[in-house]
Amino acid sequence: MTRPTISHLFADTRPLRNRHFRRLWTANIVTVIGAQLTVVAVPAQLYADTGESFYVGLAGLFGLVPLIVFGLYGGALADVFDRRTILVVTTLGLIGTSALFWLQAAAGNTNVWLLLSLFSVQQAFFAVNQPTRSAVIPKLVEPHLLPAANSLNMTITMAGAIAGPLVAGILIPIVGFKWLYLADTVTLFATLGAVLALPSLPVLDAATGVPGIRAVVHGFVYLRTQPVLMMSFVVDLIAMVFGMPRALFPEIAHLGFDGPDEGGIVFALLFAAIPAGAVIGGVFSGWVSRIERQGLAVVVCILVWGGAMTAFGVAVGLADRWMTPMLVVALLMLVIGGAADMASAAFRSAMLQSAADDAIRGRLQGVFIVVVAGGPRIADTVHGATAAAVGTAAAAAGGGVLVVVGVVVASLAVPSFVRYRITRAPA
Repeated sequence: MTRPTISHLFADTRPLRNRHFRRLWTANIVTVIGAQLTVVAVPAQLYADTGESFYVGLAGLFGLVPLIVFGLYGGALADVFDRRTILVVTTLGLIGTSALFWLQAAAGNTNVWLLLSLFSVQQAFFAVNQPTRSAVIPKLVEPHLLPAANSLNMTITMAGAIAGPLVAGILIPIVGFKWLYLADTVTLFATLGAVLALPSLPVLDAATGVPGIRAVVHGFVYLRTQPVLMMSFVVDLIAMVFGMPRALFPEIAHLGFDGPDEGGIVFALLFAAIPAGAVIGGVFSGWVSRIERQGLAVVVCILVWGGAMTAFGVAVGLADRWMTPMLVVALLMLVIGGAADMASAAFRSAMLQSAADDAIRGRLQGVFIVVVAGGPRIADTVHGATAAAVGTAAAAAGGGVLVVVGVVVASLAVPSFVRYRITRAPA
């Protein structure tokens, strides 16, 4: 057995030895920043054009519906057609919609429905692209390196979630929306080049013909017969629905830590803390490739997440007595939670990619995208309603407690999930 060294603390970069994965990952460094520019620019333009938060909130609905519909159906497509072809088509679609974002902004468009429609089309292409991209990884990377590969991908995504909004916030007053959209368009060509360089990626034992609703339903039927895979979704929903307190950040920043009602530094720090924790967790993710009991690892990570969110709520509750120390504690708990969530997601993705048959992998990745996107949105509603009744501190702390209780109950109900393990290949 190889004795762990200091180098083992850092991210396992062995997946980058595969030139195709390396091209995709390297291109994503550029592309994710551009994507985040658009993520910020769309709601900012909506508010600038209308002066109403209603339309900004409406963008969530216009984005969520195609994400669910095409996330599920896109997974079915990825289980029939050559996955390289799907990636090429959807990447071209993303480039086209980004270019249209630039064109409407350059033309001085103020029609909110045109902007929302473009956003929906973009999310539809994204929803097909992402399950396909995830389903491709097991074709490029050895099974024991899947957690490391997913950690590398998530580190870049979360780094973009920090850098993109900061860059956009600085540039919008200076250059306007159109140049942000143009930057997104240009950076997407990096991903297109990496996708075009992929070999043909046909699906093993793929069905014939264009898939319909029956193919989507079959994915859920298959999932019912796989308790370990089903549990990977259940525990994530428990963690996100009960434990994601982001809807409370504006009120916590304003009332708990005396920030201005329109935002401010505390507001920005609260929103950046979880992604920052995920990035730190990704940098020091060398350990994930050495874990064999992946089911138990997921449970432990979610327990850490729940504990961190409980402590976060307690710190918020004590802010009126010791404001500055409790702000430090609150941010630290969010960072710890972000690191735990990153590790949990890396393991859950690896379990889906390795435990599922290739002919069904795309559909399960589609469900994964819907759960990852939908869970936090449900959490926003749940936490907002709960905080209105019991306050932000109790809502956040209570949610963390429910995460811990819920995951323990789920683990006892399906012990095969906790026992799930892989055989680790030597380094």
